[in-house]
Amino acid sequence: EGQQGILAQGRLLRRAIKADRVGNLILHGPPGVGKTTLARIVANHTRAHFSSLNAVLAGVKDLRMEVDAAKQRLERHGLRSILFIDEVHRFNSAQQDALLPWVENGTVTLIGATTENPYFEVNKALVSRSRLFRLLPLEPDDLHQLLQRALNDEERGYGTRRVMVTPDAAEHLVDVAGGDARSLLNALELAVESSEPQPDGEIQIDLAIAEESIQQRAVLYDKQGDAHYDTISAFIKSLRGSDADAALFWLARMVEAGENPRFIFRRMLIAAGEDIGLADPQAIVVVEACAAAFERVGLPEGLYPLAQAALYLAGTEKSNSVLGFFDALKSVREANRQDVPSHLRDANRDGAAFGDGVGYRYPHAYAEHWVEQQYLPTALQGEVFWQPGQLGWEGERRERMAERRAAQLAAAAELATEQPLLLSSGPDSPAMERWIQRQLAQEGDRLHQLRQRLWAGVTWQRQDRVLLLGCHSLLWALDPLRQAPEGGVTLVCPSPEDRQRLAAQVDLLEPERQPQLVDGLEALPSDQIFDWIGGRLGTADLLDMNWDALVQSLTVHSTDHTGLRLLISCAERGPAGALGSSHAAASSLSQLVEQEQQWLQQLQIQTEPFEQRGWCLDIQQWQELLTLPGGQSLAERWLGDGAAYRQMLGPVDPETLQLLRTTLEGLGPEGLRLPMRHQLITGKQVQEKEHRTANLLET
Repeated sequence: EGQQGILAQGRLLRRAIKADRVGNLILHGPPGVGKTTLARIVANHTRAHFSSLNAVLAGVKDLRMEVDAAKQRLERHGLRSILFIDEVHRFNSAQQDALLPWVENGTVTLIGATTENPYFEVNKALVSRSRLFRLLPLEPDDLHQLLQRALNDEERGYGTRRVMVTPDAAEHLVDVAGGDARSLLNALELAVESSEPQPDGEIQIDLAIAEESIQQRAVLYDKQGDAHYDTISAFIKSLRGSDADAALFWLARMVEAGENPRFIFRRMLIAAGEDIGLADPQAIVVVEACAAAFERVGLPEGLYPLAQAALYLAGTEKSNSVLGFFDALKSVREANRQDVPSHLRDANRDGAAFGDGVGYRYPHAYAEHWVEQQYLPTALQGEVFWQPGQLGWEGERRERMAERRAAQLAAAAELATEQPLLLSSGPDSPAMERWIQRQLAQEGDRLHQLRQRLWAGVTWQRQDRVLLLGCHSLLWALDPLRQAPEGGVTLVCPSPEDRQRLAAQVDLLEPERQPQLVDGLEALPSDQIFDWIGGRLGTADLLDMNWDALVQSLTVHSTDHTGLRLLISCAERGPAGALGSSHAAASSLSQLVEQEQQWLQQLQIQTEPFEQRGWCLDIQQWQELLTLPGGQSLAERWLGDGAAYRQMLGPVDPETLQLLRTTLEGLGPEGLRLPMRHQLITGKQVQEKEHRTANLLET
């Protein structure tokens, strides 16, 4: 009986034994679970010659003798040989190697038994050529049957003597044996042989005698074996799973087996960083304090701080966000460009000569001791390594971190969209690099203010559905994502590059709060309705804008209660007009100024399509003055191949173009003062749905 997992009716090993087709086997499991007994069963059912060795007593000479005898039996009589080696892990590497060739060529069939993990203690070549079976501790029912058989067996048990074991005594023997048949039989033998028979010859084993025979359960625990690693693994996983009861049990098992508490404290310190981390930064402090207290107190009172540390780790919030360090480590090994940004470099050595440290903004000089600023290498800007969890200390700061990251990424996206060449200046222009860093920080401030103005006065409902246009970054979606978690936010991506960037930024949010990304309004289901439609449209978004088609699509996805919040930002002048009438080149560039004004006029919002479809609009307008530093990058920004401004100009006198280019390149640090106009468009539907639908059908 027992080991039904491998010996039940129909199981592979049972079928192999019945058919006498047992191949190379390695049986592993704790002591007293039937490994040797199973080998004897194989011996009783096979027609092959069966011999056995004990690895503790045998050597290479004994192996050679068995192999030579097996060769003779095979050659003379065609008889197979099965060699059972008990405690096979006790053979050293040379002894196991000596056995390998004969196992490979089939001279002997090996059955090995071991209490150790065969993958670590047995020759890999032997393991690869054998089928491994794991024997588990015997079940209580199996031990009760074994106990009864031992009492009734006349040859190998006490069947010839009158032995009576009370139910309580039998239960105690089975329970304390802990699945070890050998321990149970030894206890029974001790109880019977040490008890005086009654006058009638009966030997009675009651609970008191049973307790004396087997007083304490033997804890199966080898400090270098599987039990050691399995138990500490169970302990750490119980801490990670916040199961305080399981953690105390496995801790008690290790202490009872004599595990060094310093080893347990070391593993708890690791768990405090790996599994708790910044959800509770005090966890590692508590464990370290408990470890120090243990060193001062010692055993047995030191068990109090040991248990206290385990219970604290099991009971506190969990997070593995510190694993983001390994993502950063991977980037360090794979990224090609890892140059320290110039404004972060040490300014105390050669800063004056190379501009190192120039442009650095001291966070403590700003509100909340923080300012938008580039800290990662340019090639890694936008990478996210630390993703704080939702619980504990880091959970309280998660939203603020996401908002700051989005502000930084939005600032970089703003410059990439509006002034793309300004982000690609090289080391030959340190002044330009310093300006870029200042712009990135200033853009963060600007965009935060614009975001607040865009959504100011909106009364949010948690179930609101929000559609955002012209999304180059996640910044403009932060307010609806925070205020309308149950409704959903949809972002319209102007380009594949924007979609890729947004997808990376969306990863900053937990899955249930992530917005939907679409490539255009045509990708929306026709019956999808939104409570708010908003976003920010810049110069790049206004080029070739078909206002009539846009408003028609927005109207289809709106109701009488849909609110409109659009922020439109556009330059009021082009480069020629921004130079001003007082500039020496103004008269020669007058033709370009007229063309610029005509071009910019086309970028203005058209209110007629809104009014025709029942929208009542309110427009707030204000101006902002940007300063763009002069130089070759500024000239390329406007006049380079593929620039929208250059395409707008069409055929122009080459001398006029060259004059404008030369002028922009010669502006120097004072730069070009470019006026910007911002328009906040707010509105709502005023017509009934049926009337609006009729207008759409007419259109």
